[in-house]
Amino acid sequence: MHDRQLWDLLYDVEELLTQQEISREPWRVQPRMTREQQLEQLAREIASCRRCSLSEGRHCSVPGQGPVDPEVMVVGEAPGSQEDQQGLPFVGAAGQYLDKWLAAIQLDRRSNVFIGNIIKCRPPNNRDPLPAEQDACLPYLKAQTALLKPKSILCVGRIAAQIMLGSSDGIGRLRGTIHDYSGIPLVATYHPSGVLRNPEYRRPVWDDLRLLRTLLDRQTHA
Repeated sequence: MHDRQLWDLLYDVEELLTQQEISREPWRVQPRMTREQQLEQLAREIASCRRCSLSEGRHCSVPGQGPVDPEVMVVGEAPGSQEDQQGLPFVGAAGQYLDKWLAAIQLDRRSNVFIGNIIKCRPPNNRDPLPAEQDACLPYLKAQTALLKPKSILCVGRIAAQIMLGSSDGIGRLRGTIHDYSGIPLVATYHPSGVLRNPEYRRPVWDDLRLLRTLLDRQTHA
């Protein structure tokens, strides 16, 4: 996606939600932005977003974190309590567990993985995001994906997988195979927090991670 297309996408979303025509003149007076600058711009948009009621109760928005050219984009459902406090994704116990998963297949959020969520603000009591909240936030994820151009996506948890794949199937049916998300291969698996509560999911997760590693190796040698 080119810079102008991304800018227009953000304006289109704002016009749709506000039902008002937004002046697009600022684009023409801005210098050409690098991808890093465009991601920073998106993060600022997310920080000031008031497109749904989740903005009223947040401490911090959580746009995501990672390098601009990731091998993998990890996508979860929504921030939890610690993420809401720090403004960073997957920083609690589930995040530490996720880091171990990634390390097991030679991945690291500091070098080759971008980690984010579909919903950028924490839902009250970590409830499932409502359809209106999903609609408000999904354009941000689409814009991030277009900018980052990850080789593959790892989707963790039922809600995130269902939203990204447009499916009502449970994670047990969605995992174990390679899906397509806008031309990007996507592997779905259980959420780290679910595996911490249910150790029987460890084996399926390991199988999914090996599937992802095999996919990345094939992409590298293609």
